[in-house]
Amino acid sequence: MAGTLLSVGVVLCTSTLAVGFVAAGGAAVVSQRLAGAADAAALAAADAAAGAVVGTPCDLAAHVAAASGGLLTSCDLDGMVATVAVSGSFGPVAATVGARAGPPERQ
Repeated sequence: MAGTLLSVGVVLCTSTLAVGFVAAGGAAVVSQRLAGAADAAALAAADAAAGAVVGTPCDLAAHVAAASGGLLTSCDLDGMVATVAVSGSFGPVAATVGARAGPPERQ
């Protein structure tokens, strides 16, 4: 009888740990996906602001963010420098990631 209870306890503990690790891994994947979407959206907006591509910078950023699975929540332009924020969710948890792109600052 004691061996059965021990086996059930080990299986229960292992199952709980597995569910926790899977949830943490999924959140890390979503975080990296959003970071990539924010980087791509900022680059698209900066390219449009610099005239390298045709279009409105923030509209292009929204399109790129949506294509990457995110939602553009803010887009600010300062000359040719674009700063964007992209949000998404993993289950009930929402996350927002920011990125900035443009020419390097002059010293």
